Amino acid sequence: MVLISLKHSEGDGFLYETTIITPNSDLISSLVTVYNDRLRSKILIEAVRDLANYGPMKNSECTGLALAEKASTEKEYTKDNSYNADPSHARTGDAPEVSLVDTLRRTAQDLEEYIDKSQVQRKVALSEYCISDKINLIRAAVKMAYPMDLPDNDTVKIVLDENGTITGSIINGLLDSKSTSLWVAGKEFEKGKLVSDRLGHNEKTKVIAKLQKTEDGPPSREPIVSEVEKKAMMAHYFKRQEELKKLGEADDDDYLNSKWADSNQMKRGLQGLENVRLPGMRKMI
Repeated sequence: MVLISLKHSEGDGFLYETTIITPNSDLISSLVTVYNDRLRSKILIEAVRDLANYGPMKNSECTGLALAEKASTEKEYTKDNSYNADPSHARTGDAPEVSLVDTLRRTAQDLEEYIDKSQVQRKVALSEYCISDKINLIRAAVKMAYPMDLPDNDTVKIVLDENGTITGSIINGLLDSKSTSLWVAGKEFEKGKLVSDRLGHNEKTKVIAKLQKTEDGPPSREPIVSEVEKKAMMAHYFKRQEELKKLGEADDDDYLNSKWADSNQMKRGLQGLENVRLPGMRKMI
């Protein structure tokens, strides 16, 4: 299998496996699906946790002062023991029962761990089917907790109903496979060709790749020196500067006290007269 390490901003990214006989257009479509689903998942995970804690979102017209006024009276008419007031007043406070809260949290945690960038270090390749299955588990958990469905303006409902739709999305940065290109080492995977046309016929290949909107052209090159390496180099530079400054401020004759400035040092060394002790004399510490 060909292993693709897709890099994203700020060190984020994921691994994906493909084959050399895969059409480039199919590969780009799959990569874009995983890319978009990871973005969707990050918003969904936080929204599901808020849903588990504070219940559904209030109607969109209940904003500003109306939200605060309604929040002050909610507890008076709420009979459910699972009521938990939302500090932001965006949600009703009608949290589901404890067992369903646990289910919502577990499914959200499972999805979060699967899409985490640390999977690259663990050498775990992501699959569009696995992400879809985990999102569907969240969808089922939400349906169990709120069988009458969520309000249309609830973030959980919006993200679950999007199904990858780009237009009107609440998620920033989504890509469209038709207008997205795949790049490796400054060269594009041409649509209409196979992966082997770009990477050769070795299935045991690993490459670092980037997705880019086609209209933007090739992605910018990676910096030769990483940010961590740059900071280490700067720290070493400033330390060296301080050392040179101290040397410059020292007396010009200080070097005369050094062993290397002793003109007889080499002579004594060649004659074996260094560190010679008289019989019966102990070495002074």
